[in-house]
Amino acid sequence: MTEQSELIKQAEHFVKEELSGEASGHDWWHIERVRNTALDIARKEHADAVVCELAALLHDVADEKLNASKEAGLDKVRAWLREHTADMNLIDHVMDIISTMSYNGGQNSPMKTLEGQVVQDADRLDALGAIGIARTFAYSGAKGHIIHDPELSHEVLAQEDYRSNNKTAIYHFYEKLLKLKDLMNTSYARELAEQRHAFMELYLKHFYSEWAMRDQRDSDEKH
Repeated sequence: MTEQSELIKQAEHFVKEELSGEASGHDWWHIERVRNTALDIARKEHADAVVCELAALLHDVADEKLNASKEAGLDKVRAWLREHTADMNLIDHVMDIISTMSYNGGQNSPMKTLEGQVVQDADRLDALGAIGIARTFAYSGAKGHIIHDPELSHEVLAQEDYRSNNKTAIYHFYEKLLKLKDLMNTSYARELAEQRHAFMELYLKHFYSEWAMRDQRDSDEKH
């Protein structure tokens, strides 16, 4: 086994220990999907597969949602990397990707490297489509958010902080998920995002149709 293969294997073990059973949609299986998608995009875009795979594996160990702070999460990953590899260029590249790839309300700067673009695209693709819908409701449930409140307008919700607990699951589609299609970095990811975006739009159409039917029944009963 090569040194790089051993590093990847050790990273898998570390991430499984850290994230297995995590109930907000950032569990090991999310990591596995992002890793596989990143490798797929890396092949298409001729990016460094080792950097992409390692960053994809480690990215959510550092997530500020799962740590006391963003700095604490990054310190944890940096310490692990330094214990397992002496390749400082690899460490610096992976840490640069992990520290800047999150959505963060759309406020982060563009990714500096092709590998960063690839991993960011892979992570964002996992927030789209059928999986993205499932993860949205898993995260909302874990955080105690309600599904939908038609009396809360998008304008009111938009004034809340990005990580506010007052947001609804359905509003998250509008503040983030439906924007991701146009934020993909690579041409191949844009192709994949189009399909998943269309599925989410169809889902929302059915959601509102079923919700309106309930509202109509409630209105009929009052009369």
